[in-house]
Order: sequence, then C-alpha cells, then structure tokens
Amino acid sequence: MTSTRTLHLAAELAPGSGDFPPTAASFAAVRTAAHTVTDSAARTVALARLAEAAGLDFLTHDDSFARPGLDALAVLARVAPETRSVGLVPTVTTTHTEPFHVQAAVATLDWVSRGRAGWRIAVSPTGAEARLFGRRPVPATAELWQEAGEVAEVSRKLWDSWEDDAEIRDVATGRFIDRRKLHHVNFQGATFSVKGPSIVPRPPQGNPVTVVDATRSDARDTAAHHADVALIRASSAEEAAALRAELRQGARAHGRDPGQLRVLLSATVDLDAYEGGPGALAELIAGWHGGGAVDGFHLVPAVPERDLERFTAETVTRLRDRGLFRETYEGVTLRDHLGLTRPVSQYATTGVHA
Repeated sequence: MTSTRTLHLAAELAPGSGDFPPTAASFAAVRTAAHTVTDSAARTVALARLAEAAGLDFLTHDDSFARPGLDALAVLARVAPETRSVGLVPTVTTTHTEPFHVQAAVATLDWVSRGRAGWRIAVSPTGAEARLFGRRPVPATAELWQEAGEVAEVSRKLWDSWEDDAEIRDVATGRFIDRRKLHHVNFQGATFSVKGPSIVPRPPQGNPVTVVDATRSDARDTAAHHADVALIRASSAEEAAALRAELRQGARAHGRDPGQLRVLLSATVDLDAYEGGPGALAELIAGWHGGGAVDGFHLVPAVPERDLERFTAETVTRLRDRGLFRETYEGVTLRDHLGLTRPVSQYATTGVHA
C-alpha cells in the first residue's frame, strides 16, 4: 500500500536522550557535550545544519531538571540564527516553572527563528527535582499532566492576547500599540492563575507548535487535547496504528479536527547495530507510514554525530529516491512543514476587547 500522505521526519539533538531512564553513560555524554558553551553550540549548530540539508521537519532537544547540561530552549535560540528552515523544538517542563514566563520564552524563540519554533511539553515527576525548587511536594503524575494541559491552554490564550495587527507603530501620534487589540486572558487553573496579556507580540506562527510525548497513558489525554504533534513508541505497526487511532479519537472528543494532529513514532536507533542498517530503516519507515500506522518518524540517535549523519545521508536519500520525502522545503514555518494551519486569534474572532 502506497500512501499519498506527507511523510514527516524529525530527530533528537541531545546526547544520551535515548536512554530512559538516563544511564551513567548518557550523563557522561551530556557532560562531555556541554563541557563548554562554545563546544556545545558548535556541535548543535553542525547537527542542525546537517538535518536542515536533509529537509527534516524539525529537531527536538531533550531537557530535564534531573539531568545536567545547558537549557534546551536557550541552546535552540542560539541555533536559530544559524539555520533557515528546520523547525526547533526544545523540551520545556511545565512543573516548577511559571506559565507566563514559559509562553513568553517559546514565543520569543518563534520570533528569533522567524516562525520555526515549537515546544515539547514535559513534566518533572521526581522528588529530587521538586527539592531543587522547594516550592511543593510532587503531585501524582496524572495531576502533573493535567497541569501541563492547563499550561498549554493558557499559553495559547497568551499568544492570542495580542491580535496580529495590535502593533501600529504610529510615529506621528507616538502610539506603538492599539490597546483595543490587547486582551486579558484571566485564566484560572488548578495550581496557578494568569491575568495577561502577554509581554510578547503574537508569534509569527500565531501559536508555536505544541509537541507532547504520548507514550505514557498519563500524558495521552493531554496530547489528544493540546498537541499538534504527538510522539509515541510502539513495537509493531499494529500497536502504533492503535495509538494513533486513540489519539485522533481523543482529539475529536475534545472538539478538535483530528486532521490537525500529527502522530510520529519516536524510535531510538543505533545504526551501527541496527539490522540492515540505514536501508532497512528506510523500508521500515516507508512501510509503517504507507500503511497508515503513523504520520512520520522521530529519530532518537544513539550517537547523534554518527547516527544522524548516516540517517540523513542514507535513509533519507532512499526515501527521496522512492518519492516519499521532500527534496526541498516547500514552506517557511514549522506549521508549513507539518501541513498545519495557522490559527486565528481566539480573541480576534470573538470581537471582544479587553
């Protein structure tokens, strides 16, 4: 069966992120990569350019309060001016952080990258992470994902709190903003409240792309409700197809268009040990995507410098030769790459002014 659906490909940049939980070796790899800011930036930029040359939709950069290394969002902000097309998606935890600051940082990345930003929502479920902040004990994981969903919701409201034409920059009158087009969001969640509006103008994409790892059942409803891209792990095409169907059904139940949700298989790959190598991986990707099990693949390379190079040079080339993957980028923003519409500000459509 040959699919006419667009194949989406993404990859992870952080060393050691394929280990779960992280091992001593993966921590050592992170420390080595982050030995100096200059070395880490040069490494990440080189990998990002490699992925961009291959036309990958986006790159993720894992992060956690439980692991050493540079802040993923700051790293990709450094990468943004060194790239032109590839999407940039840092992991951002919604536990122990301020939602207002989180959304402003992600919106800023979208501006810096000219519309190529996303964020992979994560939670911090361990006591060790909670003790770093000392604010509260760790709630149950299900509660953390409920909170993460509320952070995603208020972030969208804050990104929409500036209408697209709120900036007027009228030199003659000295008016920078049309205040009628700024809106208070007045959001009340279970653990936080936000008045708004944002301090950052509406991002180029309207809303940066939201990515959720939906592998764990606790995160699945949050993904169905809020994600533009859901990452899953599965050992067979049948299992992947069932997860994709579950997520799309959940999106529909939340009043969303399931056609605006992309489900990607996240797979840790060691191409030195993978039976059949890059060619076999290309066959796997083509088969699972063509059969409708997934919308694409998110490669988590065991050794990014080695495996990402082989993936882009060999696996992607084979997929292109079969007409399954783009030759060049056909759009400008990450939403363009993913075939996602740019959302209209929810406040502009209601015509309600704060």
